[in-house]
Amino acid sequence: MIDIQDLSFHFGLRTLFEDTSVMIQDGQKVGLVGPNGCGKSTLFKLIEGKFSPDGGKIVISRGTQIASVAQEISDPSVLLLDYVLAANQELTRLNKELENPQISGERMAEIFDRMEFLGAHSAQARASAILSGLGFLNADFHRPLHEFSGGWQVRANLAAALYAPSNCLLLDEPTNHLDLETALWLENYLVRLEKTVFIISHDRHILNRLCNKIIHVEEGQLKLYNGNYDTYERTRAAAIEGARLAAAKHERVVAHLQSFVDRFRYKATKAKQAQSRIKMIEKLGSAPQIPKDPESHFKFPSPERLQNSLLTLENGVAGYDEKPVLEHLNLRIEPDDRIALLGANGNGKSTLAKILSHRLLLMSGKMTLAKKMKIAYFSQHQTEELDVEKTPYEMLSSQMPLATETQIRAQLGAFGLNKEKSDTEIAKLSGGEKSRLLLALITKDAPHLLILDEPTNHLDLQSRQALLEALNEYEGAVVLITHDLHVIELTCDTLWIVRQGTCKTFTGDLEDYRAQLLKNNDRNDLASDKLTSKEAQRKAAAERRTKLAPLKKEIRQLDENIEKMTIRKNALEQQLLTQFSADCSIELALLTSQLKDAEDEWIRLNELCESVQKED
Repeated sequence: MIDIQDLSFHFGLRTLFEDTSVMIQDGQKVGLVGPNGCGKSTLFKLIEGKFSPDGGKIVISRGTQIASVAQEISDPSVLLLDYVLAANQELTRLNKELENPQISGERMAEIFDRMEFLGAHSAQARASAILSGLGFLNADFHRPLHEFSGGWQVRANLAAALYAPSNCLLLDEPTNHLDLETALWLENYLVRLEKTVFIISHDRHILNRLCNKIIHVEEGQLKLYNGNYDTYERTRAAAIEGARLAAAKHERVVAHLQSFVDRFRYKATKAKQAQSRIKMIEKLGSAPQIPKDPESHFKFPSPERLQNSLLTLENGVAGYDEKPVLEHLNLRIEPDDRIALLGANGNGKSTLAKILSHRLLLMSGKMTLAKKMKIAYFSQHQTEELDVEKTPYEMLSSQMPLATETQIRAQLGAFGLNKEKSDTEIAKLSGGEKSRLLLALITKDAPHLLILDEPTNHLDLQSRQALLEALNEYEGAVVLITHDLHVIELTCDTLWIVRQGTCKTFTGDLEDYRAQLLKNNDRNDLASDKLTSKEAQRKAAAERRTKLAPLKKEIRQLDENIEKMTIRKNALEQQLLTQFSADCSIELALLTSQLKDAEDEWIRLNELCESVQKED
């Protein structure tokens, strides 16, 4: 049990937690959510004792063994399997003690009994199974850690945390450096694990499948919600609506009381009643606070419509240094395709993305592009190419020399970078803000094809939802590589699987793919694709998007017109309250009629959209 009591913690001048309490019971699987920078990782450090609270305390029940993912590797020369086995410190110590030539027979017997109790006979098998699940090959087990890239070293640290003896796991964004295949394995592993799991994640899918409690960090408070993420979201939405109604009621009551006070405060016969109402207003206090998440939005510019296929690959071969990585590439991308690239890391997804984006040329074969087509490519590695001494405004303006300041700031604003952030040095931006800047840079010319390689890394849940909505509004084609199942499920209708040195359309759906992954132990040799009608579904989805695009455009225009007419109508009504005018009265009557027609048309178009979306 972890009992957080009246916790307060300040980071410099910032208050992260203030007199907040929450309790995590043994065996619960708890998700910790909240916007970036709210203190989630800091809370883990407080639980582990790496930071000390400024007030309150954290009580951890006796017998609780906490395991977490190490941030760095102290000795990179250690072999991978040995590194994971060393996470069981007691077994490591006992093995070392057995190496002492002067050990007594009695002590040796005690050690063997203890090692049997600790499961020493299966230790290597358990560690190997975890490493295999996280994508390591058997040949990797006896390689030193310094031979692995940073991302694979993070996996090694995760493997050590999963293997270490514990009854409580603290996991901070464990899927961030994983591909979809490995993320699915980890999710399934954690679901079956009989331990307390406390996880920070921006992956909605894992929060839904794993967690039975959600803790939301909000304005320095830890608020506990029962259920998974979807349940939390519904509960919180209901609470926000309740707070909004309560605030509105409070405002009406105060306004009514204040009106009486303003009218009768200085009348002798009513002065006493006015004073009584003043006291009532004071007693009512401030209106209830309405919880509000930080606003997050993305908007991709709409490209010019092209009629032909955007891109066609025929017998393509791709690789490096004359060594093929992918062969027999026969692929086509249509103007409204939404494609998810699946396949384990190392199979060639990023290589294919570079081919499609012209960052890598074919070794042989043919690629045909539509005339006037523009392609945008996003990868987290591009953050290293940013000039950190410049501001986002300076960087974008250097790439848009003919654009006005208004146009440049509008492009940055479309990805949530306001004037303050736009004028901040890039070196001082967060990972999520740098991702937003990259998206603003690559889409400045309204591309017809977006190729996005893990765009959700460093984005919190609200930002991921905003990105998802923007992708669905975008009128071009999308090729997406991501480990976020929720984003794939709601944006992509075509699955391409990269495996065994080529890329082909996967004719099952995402659930078929997930089931195959969990069933098949060989990550690089999945069962044959299940033949379904998914190709027909893909075409139907594309047709639906074609029908919906003009309807959504009309709805957006109507929204703007209705807002303008409503503002004008309110102004006319206020004007007529103070002074009657025949001209105003006539204009108000006409405007009321136009507004009703616009609202009726808005309802009709939305109903039409719903009927199109429900089409089989």
